[in-house]
Amino acid sequence: MKPYLAIVAARFQMLLQYRAAAFAGFATQLFWGLIKVMVFVAFFASTSVEQPMSLSQVLVYIWLGQALLALLPWNVDPEIAGHVRSGAVAYELLRPLNLYAFWFARTFAFRAAPTLLRMVPMVLFAYLGLPLIGLGDWALPLPADGAAAGLFALSLAATLVLSTAVTMVLHIALMWTISGEGFNRLMPGIVPLFSGLVVPLPLFPDWLQPLLFWQPFKGLADVPFRIYSGHIDAGDALLEIALQIGWCAMIVAFGLWLLNRAGRRVVVQGG
Repeated sequence: MKPYLAIVAARFQMLLQYRAAAFAGFATQLFWGLIKVMVFVAFFASTSVEQPMSLSQVLVYIWLGQALLALLPWNVDPEIAGHVRSGAVAYELLRPLNLYAFWFARTFAFRAAPTLLRMVPMVLFAYLGLPLIGLGDWALPLPADGAAAGLFALSLAATLVLSTAVTMVLHIALMWTISGEGFNRLMPGIVPLFSGLVVPLPLFPDWLQPLLFWQPFKGLADVPFRIYSGHIDAGDALLEIALQIGWCAMIVAFGLWLLNRAGRRVVVQGG
């Protein structure tokens, strides 16, 4: 494991240097977060029908969604995509390391480091900053209780692995698609919708709920956010986390199979 841990550490150190980009991302996500809060505040103020979630639980969804936005697997690592386009992927294949584990370590850092840079200021502002400027009703609430906080941390760890596994499938598919631009156009529409970042999944129609329950993107946002807010109690949270881990295992297995198939007949770009 030492080489792979070293890769994660090296990539973390490199990616944590992009502080200006992280600040720009924080400002953008804060703007959109405030807009979404205003939309849902107006929605709850104008409806007399009981909703599946309270406004406080939706606020958790919004602010955690903005804080962890970079965690979502909606794009590919531009360096890996560049290696495939240029033919430098041949060097990756020659390394005395397992290619899947090597790329997984890189991708893990690619997802975690930018998220960490944006998450800290977003959570601090949403929890402490909004009350200071008179918007305490819009602030991020604390976890429902101690059990919810612990289970949220466990679910968030599973979310990071799940996001990395999905991104790995996109990286391996580059061996056929080469540019990766198709993924970078498609995934931003699919992932936020089915993870719940566009509209919280419990607010979708009842007839869609069975499908939404079993699809893998739910574990990227919906599950940890609803555990945090207490919308999923401790007993059900364990089942939800088990589903997250199950999807991780299945997607990793699919990625390994796909990489093995891709490695049988590799066409290296550039000669």
